[in-house]
Amino acid sequence: QVQLVETGGGLVQTGGSLRLSCAASGFTFSSYAMGWFRQAPGKERELVGGTKWSGSSTYYPDSMKSRFTISRDNDKNTLYLQMNSLKPEDTAVYYCAAARNLHNIVVMTPDYWGKGILVTVSS
Repeated sequence: QVQLVETGGGLVQTGGSLRLSCAASGFTFSSYAMGWFRQAPGKERELVGGTKWSGSSTYYPDSMKSRFTISRDNDKNTLYLQMNSLKPEDTAVYYCAAARNLHNIVVMTPDYWGKGILVTVSS
């Protein structure tokens, strides 16, 4: 069955960096667009960014462009999220997701979701 397993979360200080990984299995990873989302306490889930199946094209909302970078390794079936200059407001559960195309990532209707991983940024 499809599995998306996020790792790399935890506690980091303000200004620090963290890299999340998402290991995918149970589907043809290299054929799917992938994305990262997050949900802060008491807030709605939001898009962090997404990448096409090839990694040749990425999309970030304006609010995420400067500090977040998504990449993928199709040989390893793994998606990454590099987060820099972290702020307390970045504290959230981060989810990876898979979709048949990048549009479905952007409109937040992926086919598969991971269970999420907590990132806490201390002030």
